[in-house]
Amino acid sequence: MPDVYLTRVEDFCAAHRLYNPELDDEENLEIYGKCANPQGHGHNYRLWVTIRGEADPRTGMLLELSRFSEIIRGVIVDRVDHRYLNEDVDFLEGVIPTAENLALAFWRELEHRLPAGRLHELRLEETGRNIAALKAD
Repeated sequence: MPDVYLTRVEDFCAAHRLYNPELDDEENLEIYGKCANPQGHGHNYRLWVTIRGEADPRTGMLLELSRFSEIIRGVIVDRVDHRYLNEDVDFLEGVIPTAENLALAFWRELEHRLPAGRLHELRLEETGRNIAALKAD
């Protein structure tokens, strides 16, 4: 039987500043542009999490959708929603909160909390034009 892929989409709002403390203000401005603004800026993020596997023959489901949402919300969304990502989120401490780094951090937080071997893809939309994605091999 082929694998089934199931995607859950969750939204959250958060602020951040792209800034490397090892660089001076001029270098940060050169690298990150207006995203290095000392006051930070915010986004309405959209997070896609895809799991894969065989549907349970008894239920016809890969993972019950409300449970899937509970996991994503508890592990990620509730911890980052309406937060300043540079300072308010424990698992992002020391991380420059680019879309790429956020996607990696979210993957690390989720991979051990979803059923074994099921996390397949994670996509984080920062804006309609900026999306970072990771996919299991």
